[in-house]
Amino acid sequence: MVEENMGACWSQTKDQFDNLEKHTQWGIEFVERYTKFVKERSEIEISYAKQIRNLSKKYQPKKNSKEEEEFKYTSCRSFLTTLNELNDYAGQHEVIAENLTSQIISELSRYIQELKQERKSHFHDGRKAQQHIENSWKQLESSKRRFERDCKEADRAQQYFEKMDADINVTKADVEKARQQAQLRHQMAADSKAEYSAYLQKFNQEQNEHYYTLIPHIFQRIQEMEERRIERVGESMKTFAEVDRQVLPIVGKCLDGMTKAAESIEPKTDSKQVVEAFKSGFEPPGDVEFEDYSQAMKRTVSESSLSNTRADGRPEKPTSKTKGKLWPFIKKNKLMSLLTSPHQPPPPPPASASPSAVPNGPQSPKQQKEPLSHRLNEFMTSKPKMHCFRSLKRGLSLKLGSGPEDFSHLPPEQRRKKLQAKIDDINKDIQKEMDQKDALTKMKDVYIKNPQMGDPASVDPRLAEIAQNIEKLRVEAQKFEGWLAEVEGRLPVKSDPPRRQSSMYDTQNSTPVNNNCAQDRESPDGSYTEEQSSETQIKVPNPEFDDEFDDEEPLPTIGTCKALYPFEGHNEGTIAVAEGEMLYVIEEDKGDGWTRVRRNEEEEGYVPTSYVEVYLDTNAKGAMTYI
Repeated sequence: MVEENMGACWSQTKDQFDNLEKHTQWGIEFVERYTKFVKERSEIEISYAKQIRNLSKKYQPKKNSKEEEEFKYTSCRSFLTTLNELNDYAGQHEVIAENLTSQIISELSRYIQELKQERKSHFHDGRKAQQHIENSWKQLESSKRRFERDCKEADRAQQYFEKMDADINVTKADVEKARQQAQLRHQMAADSKAEYSAYLQKFNQEQNEHYYTLIPHIFQRIQEMEERRIERVGESMKTFAEVDRQVLPIVGKCLDGMTKAAESIEPKTDSKQVVEAFKSGFEPPGDVEFEDYSQAMKRTVSESSLSNTRADGRPEKPTSKTKGKLWPFIKKNKLMSLLTSPHQPPPPPPASASPSAVPNGPQSPKQQKEPLSHRLNEFMTSKPKMHCFRSLKRGLSLKLGSGPEDFSHLPPEQRRKKLQAKIDDINKDIQKEMDQKDALTKMKDVYIKNPQMGDPASVDPRLAEIAQNIEKLRVEAQKFEGWLAEVEGRLPVKSDPPRRQSSMYDTQNSTPVNNNCAQDRESPDGSYTEEQSSETQIKVPNPEFDDEFDDEEPLPTIGTCKALYPFEGHNEGTIAVAEGEMLYVIEEDKGDGWTRVRRNEEEEGYVPTSYVEVYLDTNAKGAMTYI
């Protein structure tokens, strides 16, 4: 019965150790699983921060790009601030990942190793105590069985001695031998009894110590270990929340910065900048005059109706009204150009030494007019040019960066800004070269005072090169300053708007127009430029025909000319000029003795080449001077 009770106790104790071992192993696995959770959260934070940084970098303005110019607007600057704040926001998520790694993951990983070692030690002590009590019990059982065996042997030896002593046939020696054997067995039984008693007393003490001291102590340590593990997990969870809470103030500042940036957007300021950026500087068109259709038309269509003649037979100068050419409404009448080209040789110049002494010189011979129908057929059958082709070409050239150096393809106001910016850049380059020159000059002075430090002559080539660079830059700056002065002197002054004439037949008295206002034209490549400032006061004629015939751009100016003699221009296609008058040359002498000139955008014609002194532009094809 005692053996059965002891076996049951040991079995229960062993089962408890097994249960505790399983539970503590589960606890360690739980800590490992929580550590893995925090590690994955840290990886997510790092990945999120990286994606946020990449997103912010993706939308940052690129250097020397159009996007960088857009950030002059408050909305774009606000967006840039938002991107910067978002970048700082991503940095806070990186801080979260770093704190999770250092404060939780690393600490728990180290603690798990310590926990495993401690658990192993506790269960090792428990198994050792269990093994010791089992060994003590085995010794007790062995001494008990030996004591039982010795007692049985002593009883048999005693019975044999008594039998031998009662038998009269047995010798005395055999009886004595049996008696000694019985005494020996009794002595052995007594020794086994003493040994069994000692082992029993020892086992009872060890068993008492095992169940009341060792095992409870081991269980207590395992319990404390488990409680520390649970407490450590709780602290880690608290740290997990605190890591997020620590960055909330900075995250809040980032969000406040985004809000402040959004509140700093000023729509009116942005719209004003747009107006300033695209302001052209052109004058607005004037009012359209009333067209009176109640009066009978006095003109009839005939072959000679295209040239106005006065009573004395001399051609009447076309009348015009004050009209400032307005981009993009600049047009040229193609029909008048086709109908007014001369077909007779020009008159010779006056023979007098003084051009002013001859009123007009020899008159040009009367030319046989071609039928009007032939001229009209020539005009109608000619292949028209696309009016938008030059504009398309101009837009393509601007996109490809092939605009003229003087920015003449831009409106006046935009041209002024570009020229000013170019001048500022050149001045900065000049200042850099001057700084280098000053540094080299000081170095040369040092070499002169201390020849052992270097040869002063070695600096001279570089100084000469810098001097040449400065001179080139100054020439460049003067060139752009000249263009800027021209633009600033030509920007239109706000005045009464001119009136527009849309009727084909109404005419008014012509009035002189000062050339200081913007007289714009379109250049051969389709860009819009301004007329030359050297032009004298001009008269703008009234257009002879409606704009519906106009589908060709005006010819470009290739130079200027000065009238040496007066020429009244009686024939079709010619133009009357006064002595000393300055005109624009738009077509050279083709060998027929006539030069095509222009007074303004709407008044042009042919004059005898011998009557004018021509100054062609140096970059014009086949440039030469006729005197």
